[in-house]
Amino acid sequence: MSLAVVRRNVLRSFAALASAVPLFRPGNSLPGSAAPLLGAPAASTTATSAPGNAGRRALRCSLTASVSEGIVAEVFTACAGATVLTAWALALKLGPFLVGVMTALPFFAQFIQFPAAWLTSTFGYRRVALVAVFLSRQVMLPLCVLPWLPLTLEGQQRLLVAVAAVSAVLAVIGNNAWVAWMGELVPESIRGRFFGRRTALCTLGGTLASLVAGVVMDKLRPPEGVGVGLPLLAALACVAGLVTTVLMTRQHDPAPHREKTKLDFHVALLPLRDERARRVLLYQVAWNAAVGLSAPFFSFHMLKNLKMSFLTMALYLAAVAGMRMITAPLWGKLIDSLGAQPVLLACSLGIGFIPAIWLFPTATFLWPLLLDVVMAGALWGGHGLAIFALPLSVAPRKGRPFYLAAFSTAGGLAYAAASTLGGGLASLLPTEFTLGGHLWVNLHVLFVLSAVTRVAAAFLAMRIVEPDAKPVGSLGALVSLVGSRLQARAAREPSPAPVLADSPSASAKS
Repeated sequence: MSLAVVRRNVLRSFAALASAVPLFRPGNSLPGSAAPLLGAPAASTTATSAPGNAGRRALRCSLTASVSEGIVAEVFTACAGATVLTAWALALKLGPFLVGVMTALPFFAQFIQFPAAWLTSTFGYRRVALVAVFLSRQVMLPLCVLPWLPLTLEGQQRLLVAVAAVSAVLAVIGNNAWVAWMGELVPESIRGRFFGRRTALCTLGGTLASLVAGVVMDKLRPPEGVGVGLPLLAALACVAGLVTTVLMTRQHDPAPHREKTKLDFHVALLPLRDERARRVLLYQVAWNAAVGLSAPFFSFHMLKNLKMSFLTMALYLAAVAGMRMITAPLWGKLIDSLGAQPVLLACSLGIGFIPAIWLFPTATFLWPLLLDVVMAGALWGGHGLAIFALPLSVAPRKGRPFYLAAFSTAGGLAYAAASTLGGGLASLLPTEFTLGGHLWVNLHVLFVLSAVTRVAAAFLAMRIVEPDAKPVGSLGALVSLVGSRLQARAAREPSPAPVLADSPSASAKS
């Protein structure tokens, strides 16, 4: 296989990752929330027409600004993302229930997907994206001065949750408009290469920014209270948000005049009348609920129970991201040859056992997390690619945006409800208890429940019917399929060179 083909396959996998639905993984309560992972437009968007010389110059400037904006957006995420919000929650003494509510807010906000789509179509992609993204990143301003505001501890807690809620709502609106804008801006002929390069650069920038943020929190965060480290990161997030807005203004709108769309909720019910879509919806609801039971609490568990530093957490997340990037091309090839449904089933079953790994690490014994890095990075990468490909293949071209919005809304609300339920359950349990001669914490119960329900939800993937593909309806069929693929691959490998007659081995055989 030539270098050009390998490069094209890798970029195609990056592009698919860039447009995948959020990837749930331990250590990040809002998995895949960074700009590059939510960035690429859906495959059904209309490609822009071939521009003239002036248009090509404008396009090059816009694409360059988009890459720069994505990298700076990673700085915002590192300074105001899930890990930092968890640090705020610990500093303000939020219990597991409020932590669950706060980290579930971005998924509750998925309920406004349909109104956001109407807003985007009515006022224009570029205008809505600029305003919503700017406001969603400047809403962190109150946190810059929170320790010095005349508020009680309860008032500070409410302000933190309010900031997270407003930011979540504005982020959904902004992302909806931004994806539609990029679908118009980036020509389909270069879309894979562009978003592949953008994703790779943003991932690198996000890793570096997270490491720096981890060092800042480790050095400036006091054992008790907020200190100056968290407000400083909030201020940096606001500055980064301002820079991203400036960079977004340098990107043009190739189709400023378009027909406005009426808000019709009857069209939104189309997926419920489609048998194949209902099966995907059922899997999405069950799976996201199972994941939501535990996902918001991994960062909390790392900081509070495992006593991990923020730098160590950043290194862990970077390792997971690196493993996901390495395995993405392999999953892409499997999906191309086998279909998305078998890959979704296999990855779902494997991911079901990941929460059980977290029963073993302690503050003085973190080595089991290496297994989590390998499994989470590899399996969530394949799951993200498969769950992105399936809705696109199940949804018909006509009405596809409403199908995708329905999948996103159903999954987001299920995740949010389960996160809230998990936080309430953890609050009712004793913080520490002894069972079987071992010391356990309340979050271990959530990890066990999440593992069991994930495995149960994975079996719903057997019922999904993927068009133009042969679905796998049992574990035996899955094992048989994997075995046949391995045998076919071995048969395609070149046979060893023939042994010459005068060689020592040939003489011995004769």
